[in-house]
Amino acid sequence: MGGTMDGTRQRRRGDTRQRIQDVALELFAEQGYEKTSLREIAERLDVTKAALYYHFKTKEEILVSIFDDLTKPIEELIEWGRQQPHTLDTKQEIVRRYAETLSGAAPLFRFMHDNQATVRELRIGDSFKERIRGLRDIIIDPDADMVDQVRCVSAIFTLHAGMFLLQDLEGDPEDKNKAVLEVATDLVTQAHRGAQGQGSQRVRP
Repeated sequence: MGGTMDGTRQRRRGDTRQRIQDVALELFAEQGYEKTSLREIAERLDVTKAALYYHFKTKEEILVSIFDDLTKPIEELIEWGRQQPHTLDTKQEIVRRYAETLSGAAPLFRFMHDNQATVRELRIGDSFKERIRGLRDIIIDPDADMVDQVRCVSAIFTLHAGMFLLQDLEGDPEDKNKAVLEVATDLVTQAHRGAQGQGSQRVRP
């Protein structure tokens, strides 16, 4: 072990929960959620099952905690958005921050995509949909017409599509993320101009 370990042990202890989450998600992705046992998660982490048990009693608990941790930034974003004026800047900022949050949560979204039955069973999907509705409500102008409402919802879905559908596209991931963000931003920008009605003439260069 050596002396260096002791210095980092304090810090690591706080990270144990997160390491369990990361490793569990890796294993779920590799061999499927159903086939993964707590024992295997402990083995890969190189901790005893009792040490794992101290943090989580079941793999359901691990999954729900991963979900809660990764979606907390979405809730914070919604809270922030609710307090902002309905300006174009605000909406573009929401799209940018949401894109960031999604890229941080990529492994979880891939899991949700591949294990839809489990997600349904644990009702994770429901709380996620609620958060997406919250996000939608802060991007859409109250008096926006249907086309502009659809544009706003499409901006959110564009970011989601960037996670899944574009995985198979050729090209640099960095470029893909930029392109996805640009399209999503364009959509909320168009919607915003639409909602401004006659004002849209003013915004054009």
